[in-house]
Amino acid sequence: AVVSTQSGHYGREITPAADSGPEVKFKLVYNKTNYEIVMGENRTVRELKDHIETLTKLPRAMQKLMFKGLVKDDTKTLKELKVVKNSKMMCVGTTMSDLVAVTTKPSSSEIVANTSSVTKKEPLSKQKIHQKVLDKGKPEDAMPGIIGVKQPLPSHPLNGMVNKTGGKVRLTFKLEEDSLWIGTKARTEKISMSSIRNVVSEKIEANPEYYILGIQLGPTELSIYWIYWIPAQYVDAVKDTILGKWQTFF
Repeated sequence: AVVSTQSGHYGREITPAADSGPEVKFKLVYNKTNYEIVMGENRTVRELKDHIETLTKLPRAMQKLMFKGLVKDDTKTLKELKVVKNSKMMCVGTTMSDLVAVTTKPSSSEIVANTSSVTKKEPLSKQKIHQKVLDKGKPEDAMPGIIGVKQPLPSHPLNGMVNKTGGKVRLTFKLEEDSLWIGTKARTEKISMSSIRNVVSEKIEANPEYYILGIQLGPTELSIYWIYWIPAQYVDAVKDTILGKWQTFF
């Protein structure tokens, strides 16, 4: 059988299918919604994606599954992926309706307004509040940055970065807890990813292989926690993981 329940909608059941090995119950997070999935361990990733499409209306072709890294082979079974009871998997992707909304052509007045705001906006790396941090130079232990490449999050924490005060920062993603740990020398803050309002980023003009990343922890931009020297290849993965879906950028 294939059974799923969604937070706030327990008991929703999908039509039973042919036996496919012992059932395993695990959690799936998509767009900040938790789903409880029950599937036979011999089911393939492709079958799981078909099931996710039924649950979320997210087309299989637009799904990306993250479980101990990006799941790349749709022919693998849950057993081969080592999905066990209470495992946590994340699905990211954008529905067609979201894409239509994002790509809808703006009006001429909106274009003028946006162009005006972009023209006036000074790059983050040129703003005094950030420039004084960047002027101290790249940390000696900064992870290598790569331009023009997008990579999934590594299996180890992201380190070698600094915060607004110049203190060392380490980011640890606890997908099984849906939490982000921001570690400094003084302490480690454990933050629920569902509570994070937004994530902004911008490349460092003098070092384009690195980015400035802002994690908005409260309702206003004053609550943004700034992190410097994020390797460029991990920026999208960081944003995707925290926000729970692929974002569209222009």
